[in-house]
Amino acid sequence: MSDFIAVTVAAVKGSTPRDAGTTMHVWPDRQIGTIGGGALEWEATRIARDMLARGTIQSRHTMPLGPDLGQCCGGVVTLDFNRNAPTDEPMGKPLWIWGAGHVGHAIAQTIAPLEDRAITLIDTTAGRMPDTLPPTVSPLVAADPVRAVAHAPKDGDHLILTYSHDLDLALCDALLRHGFAFAGLIGSATKWARFRSRLASMGHLDAQIARIACPIGDPDLGKHPQAIAVGVAAALICHGKDQRGGRTG
Repeated sequence: MSDFIAVTVAAVKGSTPRDAGTTMHVWPDRQIGTIGGGALEWEATRIARDMLARGTIQSRHTMPLGPDLGQCCGGVVTLDFNRNAPTDEPMGKPLWIWGAGHVGHAIAQTIAPLEDRAITLIDTTAGRMPDTLPPTVSPLVAADPVRAVAHAPKDGDHLILTYSHDLDLALCDALLRHGFAFAGLIGSATKWARFRSRLASMGHLDAQIARIACPIGDPDLGKHPQAIAVGVAAALICHGKDQRGGRTG
C-alpha cells in the first residue's frame, strides 16, 4: 500500500463537527474516514496530499471554523498530520466476517470507517477477496474455513455469509463449539428453520442455537448487499452499546 497521511483531530474548542481522536487516512488518490465539516475536511485533505507530494513527515494546523473556511460552527479544531502513522488499537470486539462476497465486502466497507474494531474477512481463495480493503480489515484465505475457527477470538463477533449453505452450517456448528460473543447468519426464515433442526441433531441445545441471529440486517431495508450491510452495521453498533452499558432506554 502506498504512503498515506493520518489526519487526526488533536484538540477541539467550541462547536466542531467531530470529537478529538477522530482520524481519517488520505492517499494521493483516495481517502478513508472523515473528520467532518465539509470545507474543513477539504482543506485537511489538500494539506495531506501536499505533504505526500513534498515528502513531509508531520505537521500540525489549528483551524478556526469561521468565515475563512466558509463554516459557521464557530469552534476551533487542531489537526495533526502524520505520514504512515500506525493505526490505534481498536477498542471494540474483533469482527470476523466469514465470506468475502458482495454482502461480506459491503459489511466490511460499511463498518471499517468507524475504526473501533479489527475486522477479519475470510474466504477460501485469494480470488474471492476484494482488490482493496480498508486499513482495519485483514484478509484471511483459508481453504477450509472451518479449521480457521480454532484461531478465531472467543470474545469476538462473527457473521456467517459464505457461498455455500453446507459451509454456513459447518461454521455455525464449529462456532457453537468454539464460543463467541455474537454470531449472525445470513438467510431466510426457512433456511434458519432447517439449520436449527440440523444443529439440534448435531447435539446443540435450543438455548445455544438461539444465540445465533438469523436473518441478519433489517428486512425492511431490502436485500441489496449495501442495504443488508447498513442493517447489520446498525445492529452491531446497538449490540456494542448494550455490551458497554451505553443504552439508556
